[in-house]
This record gives sequence, structure tokens and C-alpha cells, in this order.
Amino acid sequence: MQAWQVHENGEPGEVMRLADVARPTPGDGQVLLKVRAANINFPDVLMARGHYQVRPPLPFTPGVEICGETEDGRRVVANPALPYGGFAEYAVADAAAVLPAPEALDDAEAAALHIGYQTGWFGLHRRAGLEAGETLLVHAAAGGVGSAAVQLGKAAGATVIGVVGGADKVSVARQLGCDVVIDRRGEDVIAAVKEATGGRGADVIYDPVGGDAFTQSTKVAAFEGRIVVVGFASGTIPSPSLNHALVKNYTILGLHWGLYGTKNPKLVQHCHEQLTDLAARGAIKPLVSERVPLSGAAAAVQRVGDGVTTGRVVVVPALTEGTAA
Repeated sequence: MQAWQVHENGEPGEVMRLADVARPTPGDGQVLLKVRAANINFPDVLMARGHYQVRPPLPFTPGVEICGETEDGRRVVANPALPYGGFAEYAVADAAAVLPAPEALDDAEAAALHIGYQTGWFGLHRRAGLEAGETLLVHAAAGGVGSAAVQLGKAAGATVIGVVGGADKVSVARQLGCDVVIDRRGEDVIAAVKEATGGRGADVIYDPVGGDAFTQSTKVAAFEGRIVVVGFASGTIPSPSLNHALVKNYTILGLHWGLYGTKNPKLVQHCHEQLTDLAARGAIKPLVSERVPLSGAAAAVQRVGDGVTTGRVVVVPALTEGTAA
């Protein structure tokens, strides 16, 4: 089979190599899955660079989220068990963690449902307790992680303010359902949020960016506001001033969704059922901006790492050159 492999750490576009390799053999409690679609996530970029908390042994095949097909023909979503990731024709996953793919979504959409929407659901509901009528601020609202949070926030009855970088992303954020969109490249984020909320600020702030975005969050958090720290796509990990959190009476919440797979797997299953229902009702639908063939995976992972994509970019092995959409 064909699979992309990382033999040394560096930029994805430079260190990912497509090769003919043996089909992986599942271990105890694992299943072999034919990859129907593999969603690109920022951790794929970080793992290629050697900057992620999980460091699979070299060489490894990246791709942490797929829609696959079991040997008996069932369509499922799964997180492949590295080093046999999803940017390949076949991947391996832990059988206990394989979930049915929602019928309402096609392969690429189903591949993009699991990590981003589970992270959004746990962040907004489990950690922050978002309630209908509250104001949700989402940084990087047109990106893969942010777009999921926007849709989930709207489904929960919140007013959603999206922060994006660039005019092209403004239209995407509006399409996703943001009530207010702020272009950080041309607007003062702090002033714009305060204006949009009548000076009150945001009740829940969803931050996959870190750096300056986190600093802005602390200045626009409402009384009893909750800042959910999801990641650091900016590359800068902020150092919070806890005296500021005390004086303004806001909460900083960390979210490492991957821990729930071992700490509380039943809650992951419950979340998947909630997401499947929302998808069936049309309340959520992953925004897949690109579907690329397997041969284009490395370049696509690099684009995600460079921050020039919107929504989700999904690798579809059945596509051939010239058929990407």
C-alpha cells in the first residue's frame, strides 16, 4: 500500500515522503481500517516538527483522524493508533474506540467530525458550561477547530463572536453562523468585542491560538467569564497573570481532549451520540474546504501548518490527481 512517512522531524512539506510499504498488522484489541478519508489536524503538523506532546517513533505515518471502513464493510470514524496513521491507504485503530460514522455526513465530513467537534463539545459544555443566551467568543473562527466551536455555540443558543485573520476568512465565519465577525488584521479586537457586547464582554472564550489572542481574551472576559485554553496555534504559550484573573473574576480552563479516551471513554461515546444527533438535524456540518488525493497530503499538511487554510482540509485516497475539490 501507499503511505506517507516521516523519517526525520521538520516542516511537513519537507519531511513527509510517500512510499510503498507493507499493510500494517493490527495488534491485540486493534482493527485494520481501509482509509476512506483522513482529516488534517494541527497535531499532524506538530508531530512532523517534533513539537507535539506525543512523539511516535520514527518513521511514522501521520494522520490522527479518519473515516474508515472495517473488513466487514462498516463505515466508522476513528483515531488511528500511531505509528500507523491515516495518511495512507490503510490504518490501524483500537477497536474499543471505533465509532459509527454519522449517516448524515459524507466520508470527508465524517473524518472531520471527531477531534474538532469533540474538543468543542467538551470545551463548551463539559468545561465551560455554556448556556443558551450567553455570548461566546471564538478565536480563529474560520479554522478547523474554531469552525466547530462556532457551530456548536450556535446549536447551544449562544450569541457567537468570531475573530479571524483576513477578509477571506470573514466571509467564511459569517457562513458558519457567527453573529459578529472581527478581522484582527484591520480591527482592534478588544474594542470591537466591547462594542458588540455593550461593554460587558464574553461569557465564554474559546482559544486554540494562545499568544496575543489569550491576552485579548483576558481583557474582554465578562464577570464570571470562562476562558477555554485549547491550543497554541500561534506558537506562543502565554503566561497568565493570576492576579488579573482574581481581580476580574474569570476562570481559565485547560482542555486536553485526548485524556478522555482513557480517563472517561463513556463520555466520549456520549459526546459522539450528541454530535451524531446534531449532524442528523443539520445543526452541525464540518466545513470541508478542500478534498485532496493521497499524493497531495504533504503539501496540504504544510498549508494547514502555515495557517492559510479555512475549515477542514481532508485527504481522500480514492481521489486521483486533478480531481481534488
